[in-house]
Amino acid sequence: MGSAIRRALGLVRALALGLAVGLALALATLPAPAGAQASDTTTHVLSLGGAARLAARQSATALIARAQAQQQAARTRRTLGGFLPTVYGRGQETEVVQNSAALLRFPPAPPGSPFNFSAFLPPAGIDFPPIKAIDLRGFAADTLFSFGAIQRYRQSKTAERASYTVASSSAQDAASAAASAYLAAQQANAVLAARLADSALAADLLTIARQQLAAGVGITLDVTRAQSQLATTRAQLIAARSDRDRSELDLLRALGLPLESQLVLSDSLNTMPIADTLPSERQAIDRALRLRPDLRAADEQLQAAQQQVGAIRAERLPSVAAFGNTGVQGGRWNRLLNVYLWGIGVEVPVFDGLRRETQIEEQEALAREIEIRRRDLRQQAAIQVRQAFLALASARQQLDAANTQLQLTQQELDEARQRFRAGVAGNADVITASLDLNNARTLQVDALAGYQRARVALARATGTVTELP
Repeated sequence: MGSAIRRALGLVRALALGLAVGLALALATLPAPAGAQASDTTTHVLSLGGAARLAARQSATALIARAQAQQQAARTRRTLGGFLPTVYGRGQETEVVQNSAALLRFPPAPPGSPFNFSAFLPPAGIDFPPIKAIDLRGFAADTLFSFGAIQRYRQSKTAERASYTVASSSAQDAASAAASAYLAAQQANAVLAARLADSALAADLLTIARQQLAAGVGITLDVTRAQSQLATTRAQLIAARSDRDRSELDLLRALGLPLESQLVLSDSLNTMPIADTLPSERQAIDRALRLRPDLRAADEQLQAAQQQVGAIRAERLPSVAAFGNTGVQGGRWNRLLNVYLWGIGVEVPVFDGLRRETQIEEQEALAREIEIRRRDLRQQAAIQVRQAFLALASARQQLDAANTQLQLTQQELDEARQRFRAGVAGNADVITASLDLNNARTLQVDALAGYQRARVALARATGTVTELP
């Protein structure tokens, strides 16, 4: 008795130790809480194309789309179960206690009849000894051939390709959004640089006005005008810094990066390429129809819907399956007999309450819907390419005009400053010219950003955002 207790205690200790070790390993493999993770201080040096490619890899939109594609891939693997055998085991031991009162129920004898069988049994019945039944069995079944299973697998593979193509389309959308956010950040940096130049100019004008006032060749009004201009440019500088910080946050969000990440934008609006030669519009449209992942996804979805109709119709055809089981059976553990069963069966669907017919109608309607959406999407792609070409041409003209205006306003300011320094005019003309230069710089920044946005729009229309330099 003591040895049995010691063995039981040893078993309990072993189970407790195993549970503790397993719990420790499970806790060690759990991810750390978000607050406990080390801050990501990685410095990312990005160009316009680099930002687009990074967002296509790790933005939330792209990751969600890939996860959905992986779900469809798992469903495709699940359809392989129609070709693989099913094997399982079952064991049971039953014990049945019977009572004669429940087994032997005789009708009451007529009055005066000598045949009263109930008189031979006790009122509560006779309890028979327990009857044991032991059954240990292994089962296996496999579909040898099924047209429906084959068609369902083909349809699932097509749906898997469509889901991965949709993920590519989502990655292109994420890349386009990141490229737009990158251009917004670059535009904010350019506006900040323009406001810094304006502030430096205003400070210089204030210094000149004070020097002329001290020399007796200036007036107090010139100093007041210069101070007002400097205050205005400082307010604009504060707003430009706020816009720059906000645009960087938007860029981090579009890239799927934590707030602690450091960004270095390797180019600027002034150094980004301005293409004078472009492919023809017809070539761009052909490339869009050939490369855009959303168009290819529509093609795959249409094929999957058509294959689903074929899979449902294939369910009407016969299928062949093999089945069998083997094991032991008996009333005692020391007296078990081997038993087995096997066979090959053919299943022929006859009538299922019009279930397949309604499913076929539903899938055919779905295929027509996808076909209409696919045709509209192709037309939309062609229109987007043409719109991108128009926007690119307009943006180039606006950029040329903005460059000319900036050059003329800079010349006007230089001439006004020379007259002011010579003392032949007040600083009113200089202030007016500096305001015009301020607006011209802003217009040039907007024109540069608009031209690069038109480039991104053309790349998005042709499905090549991640190929941007």
